[in-house]
Amino acid sequence: MAGSADPAALRDAVIARARELELSGWARAGDDGAVRVHAEGEAGALAELTAFLGAAEGPEAVSLGTAKREGHEQFAPRGVPAGVFVVQEHRATAHHWDFRLEVDGVMRSWAVPKGPSLDPGVKRLAVQVEDHGMAHNDYEGDNVIIWDRGLYEQGGRVPWPRAVDERGHAVFVLHGEKLSGGFALQRTGGRGGAATKKPQWLLIKRKDDAARPGSDVVAERPESVVTGKPLPVTPGSS
Repeated sequence: MAGSADPAALRDAVIARARELELSGWARAGDDGAVRVHAEGEAGALAELTAFLGAAEGPEAVSLGTAKREGHEQFAPRGVPAGVFVVQEHRATAHHWDFRLEVDGVMRSWAVPKGPSLDPGVKRLAVQVEDHGMAHNDYEGDNVIIWDRGLYEQGGRVPWPRAVDERGHAVFVLHGEKLSGGFALQRTGGRGGAATKKPQWLLIKRKDDAARPGSDVVAERPESVVTGKPLPVTPGSS
């Protein structure tokens, strides 16, 4: 939808109507005054949303087309960052990648032994660990590099942080230097606490235009996004 005087207000109106129709997808307000919409769902509901777009106040022109299904869970704003994310490769007792998302001012953290993947067919074990402070995001050392970082957007049916703490299923979109597109964290076992093991999750790339089936991004892109150098290999490490 092009030519809107208030693209953010139009975006919010589209989101509200799409949720009433139980559609999934996204709406993005651009700096050029255009609002871009991706909608998925039943044909009747899509037709009603199309009629709404045509009658909405603001846009001078509306163009329609078909798109590849992306598999969203709800209709949500796109292009509105929820915070930062960072992935730090860490060669400790066990070599792993620390995957962290900013939620309510702290970095919710998972240790991913094999590192993230851009292949939707690969499900990476992610062990939830203690939250970290924001200051740790910039740390690099002898055994740690900043492997990737950027902004992310929250998604899913349940508001954050309840999606992480209660539902155990968090959907989000990454905008990093190496990782991009939709991802999901799915809890598979353990809820933490003194008497239980650390919560275990799966980190999964969603099927979208950023997916790269058959790829191994941690092997292809081993370098720090700060220095351009990979994590040094120390004697006895693998």
